[in-house]
Amino acid sequence: MSVQLLQFLNELQENNNRSWFHDNKKRYDALRSEFINTVQELINRIALFDPEIAGLEAKDCIYRIYRDIRFSPNKLPYKNHMGAYMAMGGKNSLRSGYYFHIEPGNSLLSGGLWRPEPKLLKLLRKDIYDQMDEFSAIMEDPAFKASYPGLDGEKLKRMPAGYPADTPNGEYLLYKDLCISCPIEDSFFENENWMDEVIAIFKKQVPFHQFLNYTVDEYLGRV
Repeated sequence: MSVQLLQFLNELQENNNRSWFHDNKKRYDALRSEFINTVQELINRIALFDPEIAGLEAKDCIYRIYRDIRFSPNKLPYKNHMGAYMAMGGKNSLRSGYYFHIEPGNSLLSGGLWRPEPKLLKLLRKDIYDQMDEFSAIMEDPAFKASYPGLDGEKLKRMPAGYPADTPNGEYLLYKDLCISCPIEDSFFENENWMDEVIAIFKKQVPFHQFLNYTVDEYLGRV
């Protein structure tokens, strides 16, 4: 499935207009249906080691291919990628979860929290600071780091107010996002066992999610 989807997305990138998309709509619909089935299989297999996402439906996790161009200077109507965010509550969840992204030349397996609300981010920073040894141990675990070298996303230029500049591993407190990602080559999907490899890479995220989601649950009043 993913090889054909990558080919479609590559062509879409070169023909990002409504006329071409209309002419290829049936092809897109068939590939999207297969993508939904793939994401559902991912959910079902992830749920074996992370029961929090058991029962999720793929349709609630998959992002639309149509871009919102109302307030954007980029008027291209379609995204050149497809993605799914698998967390309790689906793609709009505040919880840390698993992100599956297919894009020609830029596919990745990611996870964590992208753009957490300011109040939540403040709580996350405090908990990371208070439990720095635990968080650092997760991030520095050799098996984890082999797939996820560190946090991704935007960073502050200086330590946030209230934290010592010489905080051990204080770089973690600079991030506005708490995301990790593992880039994968297009050729990755040519392996007939690629789904098994995705599951193995996603499984490494569990301690990371558990740490972040304890704070998210406090924020949501679940603890």
